[in-house]
Amino acid sequence: MASTTTAPAAPDRAEAATSARTSRKWRLIGAFAALLAALGGIVVAGTSTPKGTEKVNDLGASSTVLSIGLHPGALDYSRIPGLDETTLTARIAAGEQALRDAGFELVSCLVPAEPEAAESVLRGCATAGPFGVVVIGAGIRAGLEHTLLFERIVNAVNEISPGVRFCFNTSPETTIDAIRRWMRPGR
Repeated sequence: MASTTTAPAAPDRAEAATSARTSRKWRLIGAFAALLAALGGIVVAGTSTPKGTEKVNDLGASSTVLSIGLHPGALDYSRIPGLDETTLTARIAAGEQALRDAGFELVSCLVPAEPEAAESVLRGCATAGPFGVVVIGAGIRAGLEHTLLFERIVNAVNEISPGVRFCFNTSPETTIDAIRRWMRPGR
């Protein structure tokens, strides 16, 4: 008795388009990761570092954190189910208070979505430096519509504070974990 095999069904156009978009998205994320690694370090929230290999204040840098995020008024909440400006504002405030309670010095810099205006706000916030670490929020990094903004922020920070460490959160609640991977409070 002869056996027959059937070729797997070809993916439909929608699946192919989704796969292509996903592939482009990951290539962009990889390019940003390479850029940030070249600028002095990259941390992605949710990753862990083996005990004893953490890089904490290894440059003898300031223990002040510059936290850069989109101003809650700059987001399109129709794309984020279950979140609104009031809720996000409260979550950011709670995350910032947790940092202060843990002993970190913090400069919060909430920027508009327009790149030129955002850079201007960032430069104003940067007068409070020097900084030991800069955290760039997911609102700036995650949306492809904010690619130019993210690029502008990274290049401005690199100019303002050469060699500073970068770290990334996934939400206001994960900011403290991202920062702790690179520095300890300066108490």
